[in-house]
Parts: sequence; structure tokens; C-alpha cells
Amino acid sequence: MWQRAELKSRGKAALLRNYWKCVLVALILMLLLGSGAGSAGRDAVKARESSVPEQELQQLEHEFTDAGDTVLERAFFQSLTGMVSRVERERKSNLSIALGGSSLVMLALSIMVFNPLIVGCRRFFLMNSRGGAEIGELGFGFGGNWGNVMLTMFLRNLFLILWSLLFVIPGIVKAYSYRLVPYLLAEHPELSGTQAITLSRQMMNGHKGRAFVLDLSFLGWILLSALTLGILGVFYVNPYIHATDAELYEAVKAAQQGR
Repeated sequence: MWQRAELKSRGKAALLRNYWKCVLVALILMLLLGSGAGSAGRDAVKARESSVPEQELQQLEHEFTDAGDTVLERAFFQSLTGMVSRVERERKSNLSIALGGSSLVMLALSIMVFNPLIVGCRRFFLMNSRGGAEIGELGFGFGGNWGNVMLTMFLRNLFLILWSLLFVIPGIVKAYSYRLVPYLLAEHPELSGTQAITLSRQMMNGHKGRAFVLDLSFLGWILLSALTLGILGVFYVNPYIHATDAELYEAVKAAQQGR
């Protein structure tokens, strides 16, 4: 049975053996996911800033009429107020549609780009644990089995969402059960969704609790990373966790083969 300290020691050694590439892979993944997640929010802010509030136009009308505008000018501003009010309602309706469209775009990007990239990231750290890896491993998920990798990761995430709807605990348990799916695809991208999920569940049987404790052992590092505004996370903690996670897969795989 694998030991937590041993996995972390091997993960640290793998990280230091190929340090800057490990840091770069983790950073690329973080920036890509962060920029994608924030796009919808930025679009909403821009749309809100570009709209003209009806209250401001009413105040403008009040200031003009106090200055002694003619009846024709006052009628013009009243008509303009009504027109902008209608336009504002239409903009809000269009904004809701646009946000819905942005959500669909983000969902498509997550399925077709981010999920294969996660597999490529896991493959990088897996290959790095075996002696060395190149940045090009990130593109592994976009190879000849891209469609299968995309669908399998989508099914994994969908099942996790459905389990999480039951309550928090089942979702957490299943997250550990399906934890090895990206690694399995990184080695065997031809595995179907049901095959990869079933195999991951079988391999993690008896290891979920120990993997949970392994994750808790990084809590101190995560807190230190927060104190440095994430700088320590970028240059050490995140690559260290990824490298150790790859060692966990190797250890669980070895245990499975020895049964």
C-alpha cells in the first residue's frame, strides 16, 4: 500500500527535475481557465456601462426645462425619455439573451477545449513522473482520439454534477471515484466514457479515503499560497500538487495490477 509521504517525496523530486516546464504547464492552464470563466462577466459589465440610465435622462430633462426651454424642446425631451426607456427595456432583454449565448459558448469551449487540455496537462505530469516531459504533451488530448476524449470527460463531469445534486457528500465521494479518468485517457485515449469511468471507480476502490487525506496534507501549502496572493501557488504549490497527483495514479495503478 502506498504511503502519503513517499508520494509527496516523489512528486517533489519530479517537479524539481523539470521545474520550469511544470510551472509553465500549471500557469497556462490557470490563465486559460481564468480568462474563459471571466469573459461573460466582463461582457455584462461592458453592456451595463454602455447603457444610458433613464434616471439620468430625466435629470437632464429637468435641468433643461428649468433653464426656460420652449414647449417644443420640452416635448422633444419627453419623447426622447420614452424612447430611451423602451430601448433600455430592449437592451435588458437582449443582454439576457447575450448572456445565455455566452454561457453556451463557454460550455462549448469547456467541452471541446478545456477538457482535452486537462487530459494533456495530466499526461504531461504523468510523463514527467516517468523521467521527463515536453510542453507539447498538452496537445495530446487534441490528437486522433479528440472526439472520444472530449465526450468521456463531458460524461465524467455530467455524472459528477448529477451526483452532487443528491447532496454534497455523494458528489465528493464520486469525485474521488472518477479522479483517475483524465490519467486513464492520457494513457489510453481510446477508452469509452463508461470504460474509463468504470475503471477509475474500480481502481480507486479502497483508496478514496487515503487520497482525501493526501489532499488535506496540502492545506498548509494552500494557505501559504493565499498569503502570498497566489504567487507561491504559481511557482511551487500547484505544480507540486499536480506532480504528486500523478504519483498517486502510478501508485494506484501498481496496486491494481498487483491484485
